[in-house]
Amino acid sequence: MVSGGISTGLERYTRLKKLIDERESLLEQIKKLKAQLEEKQSSKMESIHSEDEVLENGTEIHATDLQRDANRQISDLKFKLAKSEQEITALEQSVIRLEGQVARYKIAAENAERTEDELKAEKRKLQRELRSALDRTEELEVSNGHLVKRLEKMKANRSALLSQQ
Repeated sequence: MVSGGISTGLERYTRLKKLIDERESLLEQIKKLKAQLEEKQSSKMESIHSEDEVLENGTEIHATDLQRDANRQISDLKFKLAKSEQEITALEQSVIRLEGQVARYKIAAENAERTEDELKAEKRKLQRELRSALDRTEELEVSNGHLVKRLEKMKANRSALLSQQ
């Protein structure tokens, strides 16, 4: 039982020693940081740390990394936004151009339909005239045929009259 108490006491002692060492380390770090802060305040100058500068405080390094990442993401998003706006503008211009083409094609189609209707009416008129001309030609041919027969009869009668005399 005594050995169990000693090992527990020893563990407590080592933990306590570690805590004390850690406290001293943190106090030293606080002193250094306070000295740096006083140095900065006494000079009354603001210093800007470059991205490559190594900062002594771990949270500042993390904050600058986060800030850099955020700035990079913002830059990427701004670039994507600008690119999207350019694409939208190009697409809007294409829409306007295509709408103009559609309007021109509609006008051309309407004109073609009007011309087609006029041509159909003209074709019907010409077909009527052709039928009329063909009918007239047929009548004239029939009439010519009668006249030719009549002329032949007259010639035959004349020849007969001349031969009787």
